[in-house]
Amino acid sequence: MIDDDGYRPNVGIVICNRQGQVMWARRYGQHSWQFPQGGINPGESPEQAMYRELFEEVGLSRKDVRILASTRNWLRYKLPKRLVRWDTKPVCIGQKQKWFLLQLVSNDSEINMQTSSTPEFDGWRWVSYWYPVRQVVSFKRDVYRRVMKEFASVVIAFQEAPPKPQSTPAWRRKRG
Repeated sequence: MIDDDGYRPNVGIVICNRQGQVMWARRYGQHSWQFPQGGINPGESPEQAMYRELFEEVGLSRKDVRILASTRNWLRYKLPKRLVRWDTKPVCIGQKQKWFLLQLVSNDSEINMQTSSTPEFDGWRWVSYWYPVRQVVSFKRDVYRRVMKEFASVVIAFQEAPPKPQSTPAWRRKRG
């Protein structure tokens, strides 16, 4: 399903933990890393596509996450000419994406990259919030920067506060 401008509708998924770190996934058999993402099927809403892709790519279901936010607008990136499949009709020149920010509410052990015979990813790790903007492949960098900027205030708002130092019990304090 390609739109009239040559862009394929797609969802992107940023998964964060309570510390404000984000899940960074390594593409299967490659050295490149990215957030989970995938196409929207005909008749599917962006949210439905997000839950389907979430399970297909990282093995998480609706019960494992909480939606914190989604981007206000569709964000686009163009594919480099070397990646455009010129022999397909209509020609897809890039992706237009609706992004979702999810909080992982289950344990990390629920993450499973092997839910299909053709997995998208073969590894993952938690990274600092802004790390992906610097590390993603260059043609996706502007979209990643815009997504992370839009979601930043939400992540900051829910992060766990650092543990408070324990005060000394009254009976242990020195008396002067």
